[in-house]
Parts: sequence; C-alpha cells; structure tokens
Amino acid sequence: MFSIGLTGGIGSGKSTVADLFATRGVTLVDTDLIAHRITATGGVAMPLIASEFGDDFIAADGSLDRAKMRALVFADDTAKARLEAIVHPLIRAETERQRNAAPGPYHIVVVPLLVESGEWAARVSRVLVVDCPVETQITRVMRRNAFTREQVLAIVAKQATREARLAAADDIVVNDESATLDALAQQVDTLHARYLSLATA
Repeated sequence: MFSIGLTGGIGSGKSTVADLFATRGVTLVDTDLIAHRITATGGVAMPLIASEFGDDFIAADGSLDRAKMRALVFADDTAKARLEAIVHPLIRAETERQRNAAPGPYHIVVVPLLVESGEWAARVSRVLVVDCPVETQITRVMRRNAFTREQVLAIVAKQATREARLAAADDIVVNDESATLDALAQQVDTLHARYLSLATA
C-alpha cells in the first residue's frame, strides 16, 4: 500500500495542495475531517468526552464545544493528554479503515501534526511537506481566521518548527507568498507523476 503523508504548519496551504491531488483522482484520508466527524453531533467520541470532561464541554446540539475545549487543552497539558487518549485511537481506527478501502495506486493521508506525533513517518511510504516562511503562515491565518498575531504565534509555538518539518520531508511543495495556484499545480503534477511511478514500480 503506497501512501503519502501530507503535512505542514497552520496556514501553509495543506488543504489547497491536498485538493489539487484530489482533482487528479488521488484518494484523500483527512485526519482533521475524521476528528471533526467523531466529535460532531452523534459522533462516536462524544459519550466518552462527556463522561471524561462533563457536559460543560458539550454544545447545545450535542457536538463538542470546540472553542471551550481548545482553550482548556491550550492551557492544560494534562487535559490535552486526556482528550487525545479518547480521540486518537478512534481517529487511528477510522484512518486505517479508509486507507484500506482507498482505490488507486496510492493515497494521501493528510496529517497536520504528522511530525509532532512521532509515529506517522513509519506508517506512510513518503512524507510530503507543504512549506512556507513562518511570517507567511502568520499573515494567512490572521487574514483567514481573524486571529491576532499573538493568537497565531501561540498556535505556531505548539507545532513542530519549520526546520523539523523540512528535516522529516521526503518531498516538499513550496507555497510561499509568491506561489500562484498554477505554480502549485505544476509542483503537484510533478509529484503525482513520481508517486504513480513509485507506486507501480
């Protein structure tokens, strides 16, 4: 099973690059999307989260109150570990189910915290990093999410450094402030051809 682990820091453009691969017929397994589904209304993680953290962290519709949980885990590493103990095994199981069902010569697993997890590099054939300068990340996220600079810096500080991601990379897509969608598409075309060749070798 030939697979690519796609990662990058917040605001790097992971989703844009993943979508470009998807338009070329590549199956995406998105761990963030899986995380959202299991913590949505009726999600399999919700009874466990309610039991562990209490109803204060459950929104009126029965989904996870993401803002409240985000504030807690940012401030309390113990709470972060308790949440991860619930959701990570569920995410892992659903990820593997989707990977095993993925058609085509290869698939892409989108893992925002691939480098931080320490385990994903061994579970994929190659690691693809979407890279841009930290300042570009900050600008994009401030614009996209209406966050303050300080809020973005706090998120960046919790993620692997740019240097650590690049050190883990087998392949890199450059998505700096000068990158156009056409330029990204050309990089994706080159990588797609390479991955098809490797997957069918």
